[in-house]
Amino acid sequence: MRMARPNPFAGLEEIVKENEPLAPHTWYRIGGPARWYVQPRTPEELQDAAQRCAEEGIAVYVLGLGANLLVSDNGVDGAVFRLDAEYWRRVRYDKNIVETGAGVDMQKLLLRTVREGLAGIECLAGIPGTIGGGVRMNAGGKFGDLGAVVKRVQVMDSVGVMFERTKDDLVFDYRSTNITAPFILGATLDLEEEDPRAIMERTKQIWMFKRNTQPLNTKNAGCIFKNPRGLSAGALIDQAALKGLHVGGAEVSSKHANFIIAHPGCTADNVLKLIKIVQEKVYEKQQVHLETEVRIWQ
Repeated sequence: MRMARPNPFAGLEEIVKENEPLAPHTWYRIGGPARWYVQPRTPEELQDAAQRCAEEGIAVYVLGLGANLLVSDNGVDGAVFRLDAEYWRRVRYDKNIVETGAGVDMQKLLLRTVREGLAGIECLAGIPGTIGGGVRMNAGGKFGDLGAVVKRVQVMDSVGVMFERTKDDLVFDYRSTNITAPFILGATLDLEEEDPRAIMERTKQIWMFKRNTQPLNTKNAGCIFKNPRGLSAGALIDQAALKGLHVGGAEVSSKHANFIIAHPGCTADNVLKLIKIVQEKVYEKQQVHLETEVRIWQ
């Protein structure tokens, strides 16, 4: 008779769920379940759960708001950590310095900093996600990037050791950073004091630009591909006449070609197949390989 494998998270039942559906936690609303879904309320609970993953060889995934994410239809055979408890959503203001937990919603933080008369993160207007994900991906666009105002980042490695990265040893690049630790716990932002009305005006202009050029009212994961150096991924896809191309319920947006929309009945496999077709067609026409910006868990 086969012995049942012991639960690696025994004693942590209050913060760990088994076979948690991930679709409701992503903007695409598609994809399978997580074998383990971990919602630590404190750094100590996070350490405990992370150490167990390291000891048991359990793959670790970190989920923010699920805005830049595609989860395969089979889900993930590992532990998905979600830092969404109150501790991870704390924000503290000290003049122009803002300390935030990794789970802070970037849009809510932007509105609050505008009201406080603090400028520097207007570039995040219209970009969904948490500060943790924003730091990891260096969120931003043509109007600037989050990395420009990051002063310090608190991180934790895979075995639970916590440490701080400071501005002089952080490198923020296009949609990337040199942080390799799996867990970002929080960040300190260095903003500038300014008239709230001027900041709000800039924020509104950025928001209006995005609303007019992106399919914001659809199920999507933001830009699917990174812009190749000096080029626009959206323009390359458009030039390959791929706007409106469908695979099942997945469609290349006719408003912005670098977005793939999930219509009712869409599966992750539909999106993955469409991504592959777009990459092949663009390479065929332009000899440019499009690298995905969206995170793919499979």
